[in-house]
This record gives sequence, C-alpha cells and structure tokens, in this order.
Amino acid sequence: MTNSRVLALLLAATALTACGTNAVQDINGPLASSRVRFFNFGVNAPGMNFYANETKMTAISSTTGVESTTGVVSGGVGSAGFYSAIAPGSYTLQGKIAATTDKDLTISKVTSSIEQGKYYTFYVSGIYDATAKTVEGFVVEDPLPAAIDFTTAYVRFVNAISNSSAMTLYAKNTTTGVEVALGGGVAYKGAGVFTALAGGFYDLGTRVAGSSTNAVSRAGVQFAAGKVYTIGARGDITVTSTTAATRPQLDNTANR
Repeated sequence: MTNSRVLALLLAATALTACGTNAVQDINGPLASSRVRFFNFGVNAPGMNFYANETKMTAISSTTGVESTTGVVSGGVGSAGFYSAIAPGSYTLQGKIAATTDKDLTISKVTSSIEQGKYYTFYVSGIYDATAKTVEGFVVEDPLPAAIDFTTAYVRFVNAISNSSAMTLYAKNTTTGVEVALGGGVAYKGAGVFTALAGGFYDLGTRVAGSSTNAVSRAGVQFAAGKVYTIGARGDITVTSTTAATRPQLDNTANR
C-alpha cells in the first residue's frame, strides 16, 4: 500500500469519526415537548427580550443581522405570536430590557412549572415602575381544545389590566346582531375558558358585573372557523383617550 493511499484512508476515517461525533444529539435532558409564548402588555414598559431561566426565547434581528435593541415593545408579542418549544420543568420566565441602556436588566419575572406537553403564555402586565424598573407578570396555561370542530372558532379572554375589576367578554355578530357572553367574569391575571363560537365578524366588549356599558371594546374582529384565539385586555383602565397608547385595548392573537 502506498503512502498516499494510507494517508487517504486515515483522512477518511478521521472525517467519519468527526461526522459521527457531530451528528449525535445530547438526549440526557427532557425533550422540548411543551410550548410557551410571551406578551409585553406592561403599560409604558420598555422593549424587552424574553428568557426561560437564562435561555433567550425571543429576540429581533435588525437589517444588519445584529440583534435589535428594540425587543418586544409594549403591546407586542414575541416571535409573531408563535409558541417556543420548551422542555418540561420549573422555570423563571423573565422579561429583560433590550435597549443599550440597562441592557439585559430583568424587569419582570415569574417562576412557573411547565408540564409535559402543555401550552403556556407569559404576560408582562400592569403599569411599569420607571423608578424601581419593575413591572408585574403572570403565567396562564393555554388548554387548547383536544378535538377541533372545523365549523366553529374557539375564543377565550385573559385580563392583563391591573387596575380593572373582573370583566366578562361579550361578542356580537355583526351580521345577525346576536350577542353572547364568552365565559364569566375574569379578574386581573385570570383566564377564561375556550368557548365555541361560529366563525364570522364580531364586535367585542368587556363589562363588569351589573353593567351594560363596555369597559373596553373593539369592533370588526374576525374569528375563522377551525382556529383558536385569545382576546387579551391590556392598558390602563383609567385612561379615557381614544388614541393614547396606554388606553385599555383588546388584543386578538391566534393560539392555533
């Protein structure tokens, strides 16, 4: 055997060994079979990136490919509303400032147990304290319907307005004029149940018990049959302006 042939065989063996090593995944830890997503509903809160323990779960790239210092702004949702895979276990879910000033300072955190195969949402909520540089937060489970009826939509309500009373979400079909309550009263940091609703366009409103006046409203929201939605209330309930960014508003984001 020539020296050149021996060398070629040795190089091939080395390459195969390297490929085998790089291809093997570490499966000692639990699989990322659960899901979590992140909303920045903090009133006047700075843009932030979200973390599970010290693992970054959301970030925004700039046009140069470098991570943006904007982060998920107030009123926004991370990863365009999509869930991120996460292994089951106990986590400290955190919102950290994305801007250069106070970069990576944790301003909101909640410790939560993530169970096998379940879906969750972390909400930064309440009114940002610019002096203490803190804002509240909470986690809710998203118990998506196990069997989807593709002739109906599924809608639930989450209340992330810290200075509101418990509210019930109502949906009025813009074609038929029929109005229905989607569950019962939901207090701050609470979540209602997913309720079946015929697909179509609806005017939405939330009301406190005993009142016929909407505390928060949104017109012309479309719910597509076969999809699952969460309506999230955010903002400052005391703001009466119809244009202020801090006014109470209803967010509509699909879960599936």
